[in-house]
Amino acid sequence: MKLTHLTPVWAWQLSLLLLPLSAAAQTQRPLFPANQEATTKPNIIFILTDDQDLHLQSLDYLPLIKRRLVDQGTLYTHHYCTTALCCPSRVSLWTGKQAHNTNVTDVAPPHGGYPKFVSQGLNSAYLPVWLQEAGYDTYYTGKLFNAHTVDNYLSPRPAGFNGSDFLLDPFTYSYLNSTFQRNNEEPVSYEGQHSMDVLTSKALGFLDDAAKGDRPFFLGIAPVAPHSNVEIPSFGSTSNSSGVHDAVFSAPIPAKRHEHLFPDAKVPRTENFNPESPSGANWVRDLPRQTRENVDYNDHFYRQRLRTLQSVDELVDDIFRHLESYGLLSNTYIFYTSDNGYHIGQHRLQPGKECGFEEDINIPLIIRGPGVPSNTTASIVTTHIDLAPTLLQLAGSPLRADFDGEAIPLTAEGLEEASEYRHEHVTVEYWGFAAFEGEYYPDGGRILGNNTYKAVRVVGSGYSFYYAVWCNNEHELYDLTTDPQQLKNLLHPDEVAPATLLGVPFEKAVSRLDALLFVLKSCKGQTCVRPWHALHPAGNVQNLHDALAARYDDFYLKEQKKVSYDRCEMGYIVDAEGPQFEGVGLVYRHGTRWSDWV
Repeated sequence: MKLTHLTPVWAWQLSLLLLPLSAAAQTQRPLFPANQEATTKPNIIFILTDDQDLHLQSLDYLPLIKRRLVDQGTLYTHHYCTTALCCPSRVSLWTGKQAHNTNVTDVAPPHGGYPKFVSQGLNSAYLPVWLQEAGYDTYYTGKLFNAHTVDNYLSPRPAGFNGSDFLLDPFTYSYLNSTFQRNNEEPVSYEGQHSMDVLTSKALGFLDDAAKGDRPFFLGIAPVAPHSNVEIPSFGSTSNSSGVHDAVFSAPIPAKRHEHLFPDAKVPRTENFNPESPSGANWVRDLPRQTRENVDYNDHFYRQRLRTLQSVDELVDDIFRHLESYGLLSNTYIFYTSDNGYHIGQHRLQPGKECGFEEDINIPLIIRGPGVPSNTTASIVTTHIDLAPTLLQLAGSPLRADFDGEAIPLTAEGLEEASEYRHEHVTVEYWGFAAFEGEYYPDGGRILGNNTYKAVRVVGSGYSFYYAVWCNNEHELYDLTTDPQQLKNLLHPDEVAPATLLGVPFEKAVSRLDALLFVLKSCKGQTCVRPWHALHPAGNVQNLHDALAARYDDFYLKEQKKVSYDRCEMGYIVDAEGPQFEGVGLVYRHGTRWSDWV
């Protein structure tokens, strides 16, 4: 069959089959050090904090992490989580899949938590299992998933670990009353000891075990700092087995040696901090301005977060000391990130996450290891969905066809090439509640109803946008080039939209963003990485700028379906989420021959 006689349908299908090969050929060579021998697989240490911010300047208060990681590695400044909530984000990180493909969208059943992870068949299909298959010894200590409890820790045991020592609910976030569960043993309470000190001891113990082995190792370390301290009084009740809705969220508790630090620190007073005028969309726009007492308390909350992170700073230094003592540092990659970000006061929000603002989704990612440029910042777009492919490729294992992300380049050459060819988008999605942490919350209560939305974050050459559609079909658009604090929703009725955006009529630019989100909100595999290719199979549209060409106007403005919801749901219920991308019939088809598409 000749390409010139392919129908649009067959051309689209063939192009998707060829895409993974061409994409891999384009990026494989420079991703990792060229001289790394297959017989010397690197060790991997992965440190995953809980709720750590990038935009509230927490890294500025961590001198040991700066010296050990930032100064000697690469900080990826445009790294994003795809769901700003603990459990969905962690499941996506370890599986390399968007939450709409794992269907783990909450912290507790029925839509999330460890039981949902198991019921979705993911306990046999995530990173530690794959690393063991690649010849690695695997260890893990700290928080794995929410709703992993003192009751279900062997129902079943999390697969894929040679050694594990997990924090368990309902004591996961109790800094002075933690419970850990090691391997197949019964849970042990550490009441009266600070959980970060307990975790550090366990992490170093596993590092000792790994160093004595004769195989490469993976060590996951997941401290709860700087998450709120949480007490769950109703845990185990038949009506509320997770205790999510009546849990008490208070400021995190630092180790006693750190409780006096940073007495004058305050939440950065950015333009979007407790603004005079409302901002955002949906329920966010209805929030009252915070009182002076409220702001003072939130500053205290902020200081407690910084103080609690000092134990993480010490943990990282201890890890490096051990690696140096064993002579392992030169062949070990260290990854440092968080499950999601955090806001305190921005857009009048009380302490928490669960939103699509930069504070919640743009988070730290620092990588140090063989061939990784030192003292470098990288501005390419990376996401949590990219981390499993990255680690699996480091392990020398073939990538999975169902990954929704692609490996992150770790060399100077790879970063330079990625700046030209890498995707520029992040798929952001959320279902269910928003929670207010701390002592202040609106009259409606600490848990706020439905917070379901889909969004896309685009960071390209000369533009930076966030576009979202909420389940009540309210729309949101920020031009972060001119409005980096996301204070002016260009699609809100109270705002005056500009006549043009990117040099074209405003509605034309919005139509392209909506079509991009339309593909991403239900994408799978390579379509999540290269969504424009799904809309333009000829390959002549690679980014938002290309899609703005005038010849596509009718397709985007008149023919393409729009993102919408049929109703609000607390989890991923497909028939509530409006029209879905189906590929065939929704691609740009200018003619019936391949040459007509180019």
